[in-house]
This record gives sequence, structure tokens and C-alpha cells, in this order.
Amino acid sequence: MPNLPDAVLWSVPAFVLLTVIEIVSYRLRPDEDAAGYETKDAATSITMGLGSLGFDLLWKIPIVAIYTALYELTPLRVPVLWWTIPLMLLAQDFFYYWSHRGHHVIRILWACHVVHHSSRKFNLSTALRQPWTTLTVWPFYLPLIACGVHPAALAFCSSVNLVYQFWIHTERIDKLPRPVEFVLNTPSHHRVHHASQGGYLDRNFGGILILWDRLFGSFVPETAPPVFGLTKNITTYNPLRVATHEYAAIAKDVRGAASWGERAGRVFRGPGWRPEPRETATGAATAVTEGTA
Repeated sequence: MPNLPDAVLWSVPAFVLLTVIEIVSYRLRPDEDAAGYETKDAATSITMGLGSLGFDLLWKIPIVAIYTALYELTPLRVPVLWWTIPLMLLAQDFFYYWSHRGHHVIRILWACHVVHHSSRKFNLSTALRQPWTTLTVWPFYLPLIACGVHPAALAFCSSVNLVYQFWIHTERIDKLPRPVEFVLNTPSHHRVHHASQGGYLDRNFGGILILWDRLFGSFVPETAPPVFGLTKNITTYNPLRVATHEYAAIAKDVRGAASWGERAGRVFRGPGWRPEPRETATGAATAVTEGTA
């Protein structure tokens, strides 16, 4: 198959240039309504991004082995041609939507993805705040490999998707013309995704296309100004703690759980799930499991 480039590595100079331009724009034209930049926060985001490059190389070893084994087992083959690449990009974006959605509604997966949402700022440096534990992502793309998409082609499509999402992490771009906003993921749509207030939570999961959210009922337009960050924000800039704080919280909750059902719920149900006390006929309090969105 053709040697496909790593779009992320080729785009690093553009990432740096655009981030510098955005920082300068805030200096020259401050916006009191925007979150803007904060030095420690931006440094943490950049450190998380650099760290993710190293950890991703480590995780790729077993992932590539699994993908390659499955690719060799399937009789199907998708050739890498000028007209199949857009179709593979479309398919990858579809499975990205479900991976992204899954990483918001299953707590052990959220422990990976929460890193990207942990900043209370929303700027181009926030796009670089990537997790170090992306070993949880690969199962969502197994259907593509089973259908004959070469692992290298999938890696290329994933890198294009990630590069696209860089520019939508900004408050400097207002809403775009309606046809663009209807089809594509835009800064306006992604600001909603990074917001922490109730009506905006767990919305707008699309990577390149926002059509998936419209189709599967997870779309919300930007109306009220977003409040960025988590529903319970962290107060550290330590990269190791940023990368692992939710795993530590899960471990603490599992240790304090009263039953195996509660332990499973603390790991596999939603990030906000808690067992709810219920009075029994004798007046003793028991716990029932009830999920929260």
C-alpha cells in the first residue's frame, strides 16, 4: 500500500504558529468574555501533548500487533486509492464519534479522556492537552480493520481527524455560515462540548462531522456562554496528576464500595454515577444502583 504520512507530525509547525498567533491576538485585542490564556495552564497542556506522543508510541506496539493479526485473518481488502481515502475518513469519523461518546459515558474510559477536559481555559493550547492512556481507544476501530482497512490507513485517517480538531479549540472564531455549522464540527459546536454546565454536558461528540450528533440525538447548539472545565475541577498543574487523577478517584471509590455491584458501577457506569440510598421495609438503608448522565 502507499506510504501514508503522519498528519500530526507534519502539522506540528502549524500548531505552534497558530498558537503563537492566538496568544498575540489576546495581547493586542483582549476579550473580557473569553477564557484566554494562563501561563501555567498552557504549559501543562503543552506538556501533556508532548507526553502523549511518547506514550502513544508505547501503546502502539500491542495495538498494531492486534490490528495486524486481525487484518491478516480477514479476507477483505480496501485498496488505498484517491476515491477510497475519503470513504475511509468518513468511516473513521463515524467510529470516532462512538469512541468519543463511549469515553464520556463509561467511567473507566472517561478516566482517559477527562485529561482533555481538565482545563478551565479554551484555546489552541487546550487542543494539545491529550491523555497518556489511550490504550482504551483501539477496540472501537476493530470493525474497520475487519472490513479490510489496512492499519496504516486507519492511522492516517486518525491523524487527519486529530489535526482537523486542532483549530476548533478557540474562542476567537464565532459561528460560521449556517451550511458549515450544519455539516462540520466548528469552534462553536466544540465550545459546547467542553462546557461544564448541565445542558451542555455530554454533547457534540463529532470529530470532523457534526452530522453524527444530529443523527444520533447528541447535538446541542451554542446559546449561553460556555463555562469550561469539569463539573468538579482539579486544582493541579502537575502533569502526572492531571493524567491519573480520575484513575485514583476510581480506585478510592472501589475501595470504599459496599458491594461488588457498587464496585462494578464505580468502574463501568457513568462518571457521575452514585449508589442511591433506599429505605427498606424495616427502615434500614440499602443501596440501589441508578445511573446519572
